[in-house]
Amino acid sequence: MSDTTFDYIVIGGGTAGALMCNRLSADKRKRVLLIEAGRRDDYHWIHIPVGYLYCIGNPRTDWLYSTEPDPGLNGRTLRYPRGKTLGGSSSINGMIYMRGQSRDYDQWAQLTGDDAWKWDNVLPAFKQHEDHYLGADEMHGAGGEWRVEKQRLRWDILDAFAQAAQEAGIPHSTDFNRGSNEGVGYFQVNQKNGWRWNTAKAFLRPTCYGRPNFEMWTGAQVTKLIVETQPDGTQRCTGAQVWDGQEMVTAHATDEVLLCGGSIGSPQMLQLSGIGPADLLRERGIDVVADLPGVGANLQDHLQIRAVFKIDGAPTLNVLASSMMGKAKIGLEYLMKRSGPMSMAPSQLGAFTRSSPDHEWPNLEYHVQPLSLDAFGDPLHAFPAFTASVCNLNPTSRGSVRIKSARFEDAPAIAPNYLSTDEDRKVAADSLRVTRRIAAQPALSKYKPIEWKPGPQYESDDDLARLAGDIATTIFHPVGTTKMGADGDPMAVLDSRLRVRDGRGGLIAGLRVVDAGAMPTITSGNTNSPTLMMAEKAAGWVLGR
Repeated sequence: MSDTTFDYIVIGGGTAGALMCNRLSADKRKRVLLIEAGRRDDYHWIHIPVGYLYCIGNPRTDWLYSTEPDPGLNGRTLRYPRGKTLGGSSSINGMIYMRGQSRDYDQWAQLTGDDAWKWDNVLPAFKQHEDHYLGADEMHGAGGEWRVEKQRLRWDILDAFAQAAQEAGIPHSTDFNRGSNEGVGYFQVNQKNGWRWNTAKAFLRPTCYGRPNFEMWTGAQVTKLIVETQPDGTQRCTGAQVWDGQEMVTAHATDEVLLCGGSIGSPQMLQLSGIGPADLLRERGIDVVADLPGVGANLQDHLQIRAVFKIDGAPTLNVLASSMMGKAKIGLEYLMKRSGPMSMAPSQLGAFTRSSPDHEWPNLEYHVQPLSLDAFGDPLHAFPAFTASVCNLNPTSRGSVRIKSARFEDAPAIAPNYLSTDEDRKVAADSLRVTRRIAAQPALSKYKPIEWKPGPQYESDDDLARLAGDIATTIFHPVGTTKMGADGDPMAVLDSRLRVRDGRGGLIAGLRVVDAGAMPTITSGNTNSPTLMMAEKAAGWVLGR
């Protein structure tokens, strides 16, 4: 930290931050500083795909957030993992490569008034950093940093579920990433030769590490942004105050500060810096720099309802990992072939369909697993089973992220407000009925599936919605807490180019938020790769392209 003045400061070395550093430091004339609160991604469980089990809930790699008691979950709180290491949540997530649906981005263009977000205009950004295992075509890129591969396993029970889904009217799909993800098939994953491929590997090393104009501070937490009033009365972000564990250091940016702290970290940082709802800031004893009520509002997430079915006659991980001999075989297969259960993403088979014929597009996503447990981190059940987790892709419930104090060390209050609308409760009940319809198809009958959770005795809308509250959990897709929007939208934190508004009709110069918090609405699928696409777009705008 001997030099503290840079052209660009990137706060957060996660999904978006890693790509931003790569693109900005490519200009040798510009000096780039990356500030990451976590440590380097040199923990072995980050890189072994099944290691997410040991990274979630681990202070070495996770911020260890929890939600507030949620009325929609019948008063329950949830663990809310967010990556705290280089690579961010791409170091602990499910590794699923998923863009969503083309309509998601056309909706963004409509909400922001900017055609740059239309599907046809974001597809090149997806392809720019992609390295797809099948090579380049009109929908996929090759030779980029972000590796996309087939999974290195298959399970009889998952094949049977896929066949049952087709018998229930869901078409087969070999690729969920061509604009419409309707169908059933195995997910593609961000892995390389059986190892997790996180954004630190993809974008930081060795590329950035070898550039003399790139500097990285790890184990360094930003405590607040520095915003100065200019002679003409406008505001400009000129740097950040950083705690390195021993002293407070001020880092200065001559061009821009790029806040890439994620959907939880970025609104927290803005609020600590006096940018957010004025009433909240005053309650916490923070001077108001910009009154932006949308900071921390508009939280959206995918809530998965995990239905468990006991089966007979097919191996599942519950059985294979139940003995020391079984675990040894699993470990040996991974050691020798980089395949098998240790190469597994948390979910292997996916399906996209409608909760009812009333929906014009697929509004449900399934994550199907050849295992069952009460919650991640808990032991596997002692009986053979599979789990069919289903989520509402387009929830209408909205939550919030709000600081509890002016101390940067204190985690914010995270209130997802799940199942708080009639529409979301209806979709939850209908989605369980769709799950039951798939499980009742002939392709699964030879395995004699028995609904163990939530239980077939519950049938009414009210019962099923209440049970969803009892058993549902997050898929870790929080977005929207610093949303971009059109001029005149009072809840828009950012303009369509991700620049922070000043609450008076202008912008805070030199400050952008580049992460999933900028999404105005959640994408119809997993959110990691859409966040990378947004960073690709933002990097081009920062560089004047």
